[in-house]
Amino acid sequence: MSILDLDVIKSFVRVCDDGYSEGWHERNGGNLSYRMTNEEVEACKPYFTYDRPWVNMGVQADNLKNEYFMVTGTGKFFRNTILDPAANICIVEINDAGDSYRIVWGLVNGGGPTSEFPTHFMNHSVRVAATDGKCRVIYHAHPVNIIALTFVLPLTSEAFSKVLWQSMTECPIIFPNGVGVVEWMIPGGAEIAHRTCELLKTYDAVVWAHHGLFVSGDTFDNAYGLMHTIEKSAEIYCRILSLGQPIRQTISDEGLVDVAAAYGQTLNKDLLK
Repeated sequence: MSILDLDVIKSFVRVCDDGYSEGWHERNGGNLSYRMTNEEVEACKPYFTYDRPWVNMGVQADNLKNEYFMVTGTGKFFRNTILDPAANICIVEINDAGDSYRIVWGLVNGGGPTSEFPTHFMNHSVRVAATDGKCRVIYHAHPVNIIALTFVLPLTSEAFSKVLWQSMTECPIIFPNGVGVVEWMIPGGAEIAHRTCELLKTYDAVVWAHHGLFVSGDTFDNAYGLMHTIEKSAEIYCRILSLGQPIRQTISDEGLVDVAAAYGQTLNKDLLK
């Protein structure tokens, strides 16, 4: 038995490999983090070591004290994760002050968690509070079509949410709250992290203009599925635009509200104004 045989490791690696196969992770682009359950931590603990130093993140969250996260490594390529998980991902422990981490497994050839881990950490804190602790996954990728739309649509939650909802009937069901949008900012900094966190109080997904998409979810399947759905809807709209023809019909606002309600969801009508 190896730690690599555990389902939680296999599921994490699968997301990395599936995202790479979709073309969302050029070079070392994108990152993934997962807040582990107590049961998963216990199953992994026989493989942990505690000799690596604590690293202060520059951010703090009371609701993530003593948690464990599985995270992709900084500078690591998603395409290599399936070939050698131990060299490309890690598990980190958060200290009892909620402001520092140490690597307890993985990245055997050196390195640290993604440079955007402080952003992920803050996002997890916000989503844990917003979902009563259900959210466990934060996933960032560079899907081509959603990025393309940031060049032609107004950079507002209203514009993006309505286009995505109208482009594919399932969308009002899968993300009825809509999507948030952050104007272009330098990635990896405090400003974009705080802006993203503010939007994640309301939305499950946030578009970064000219950069990519952040999604959250309670499981790997739901987070990956949200990314996939948003990107597919964006691709449909890009193809519509490429036809060079006027849009003759689409789903009405009333239809968007009704399809969400038919599946037990409440559409964020504020985005239809």
